[in-house]
Amino acid sequence: MLAELQSSVGSDVWMGLAQAVGAIAICTVVVVLCRWNAIRVEREAAVAMARGLVQMVLVGLVLASLLHSDLLVGSLILLMMTVAAAATAARRLPEIDGALLLCFWAIAAGAGTAIAAMLATRSLRGDISILVPVGSMMIANAMNACAQALERFRADILGHAGEIEAGLSLGADPAVSVAPYLQSAVYASLLPRLDMLKSLGLVWIPGVMAGMMLSGTSPVYAAIYQFVIAAMILTASGIAGLVATVLMRSRVFSSAAQLTLRPAPTSASDSAAVDGPA
Repeated sequence: MLAELQSSVGSDVWMGLAQAVGAIAICTVVVVLCRWNAIRVEREAAVAMARGLVQMVLVGLVLASLLHSDLLVGSLILLMMTVAAAATAARRLPEIDGALLLCFWAIAAGAGTAIAAMLATRSLRGDISILVPVGSMMIANAMNACAQALERFRADILGHAGEIEAGLSLGADPAVSVAPYLQSAVYASLLPRLDMLKSLGLVWIPGVMAGMMLSGTSPVYAAIYQFVIAAMILTASGIAGLVATVLMRSRVFSSAAQLTLRPAPTSASDSAAVDGPA
């Protein structure tokens, strides 16, 4: 019996690798087409595909070895995923001190709240085979929302530095002076998740629902559970985007309420204006 199981697993792995080679071949055709149109993505695409395949195989091996582990092990895996997500999102903020910690708290707040709520309502079990895949969805979407909100907030501050400083010179509170940009940044980070909820079932049937149906679960329950997942993704994204922008807001002003995030000078005259008279 064990030998048959090992043989079955081995054949599945080889079949999966063959399918992965096919997917890589199709992606390569797209990369070649991009190159033909002077869009140079071949290096980044090659690295991304290689990393993606290796990382997913390693995740599969880890999950296979820890399939029957408890909630603590699953939580540690999600914690490591959160750290990796924070490192990825922090690359968008080279000018901000403590960007890694900022992104970590934002992603942890968003994904952690969603996962805790699902565990409390028994929408999610502590089994590692369920906790890690669903939890990773929350972390990934919280990471994307965090990065999108921070990038939009940063761009808006740099683009409206003059207006912000004018407001500060008139006595406006720093939080009030950037409030419109904070609101637009969080809203922009939520738009993809809102569109996903609106199109749920009409434009696409997500993978969770499809997998549950293939495993024999009632299609109605699978549909409802997929909605729960999508709603929790929106929750995680909203909290992550809001926490990220609020934390960033406290880092773009000095203790004297002066704007520290400013566009780089583009000319010698701009540099002189920033530095002041000699």
